[in-house]
Amino acid sequence: MTAAHLTLIGLVPLGYVLGSVPFGLIVAKTRGVDPRKAGSGNIGATNVGRLLGGKFFAIVFALDLLKGLLPMLAAAGVLATMTGAARDYLAQDYALWLLVGFSAISGHMFSVFLRFKGGKGVATSAGVILGLFPYYTIPAIVAILAFVVVFKLTRYVSLASIIGSALFPVAFLVIGLALHRPVFGEQWPLLAFAVLMGGLILYKHRGNLARLRAGTENRIGTHD
Repeated sequence: MTAAHLTLIGLVPLGYVLGSVPFGLIVAKTRGVDPRKAGSGNIGATNVGRLLGGKFFAIVFALDLLKGLLPMLAAAGVLATMTGAARDYLAQDYALWLLVGFSAISGHMFSVFLRFKGGKGVATSAGVILGLFPYYTIPAIVAILAFVVVFKLTRYVSLASIIGSALFPVAFLVIGLALHRPVFGEQWPLLAFAVLMGGLILYKHRGNLARLRAGTENRIGTHD
């Protein structure tokens, strides 16, 4: 294990702590609102925006996105000093890079500051995806387009997020195979992470799924 690998491992707890910072709660509290006790009870951007307005949705979404993006960019910088080019990365390099991002997502979903409760991870996951350029870029665009289309057609933010999250690993696999990338070779951690991330977001939306089946879900969305 190289010094760069040890540095990446050191970034994991830092990513978790950063991910744990409940920006939605902090921002809402500055306006005298506790999102855990109003609306959907979620600390994410959608609930904060519904309670305080679109400006606050944008602020919280951006802050939650940065929780995923910044650790990934830091990890990318560490890897660049080791290999000099992304095409030289090995499976263990991808795995450690993703572990840094996963720690940030885990922190957001299971915040140490909120007794291991938190948001649903959509914005922070988007930050992780953006930080893993170029491998996740096109699949992310596909997932975002699916999100927009589903939301426009149904007005359910939750359903749009569920479908976008489920489509992301499928898009990554199909595009990777089409471009002859080693998705089952050196890049298998990228595929595994895409599946894991989609699964975690689906798990965090299990309440939304139940309400969708029951026909009681809010059409403007009740989640992060």
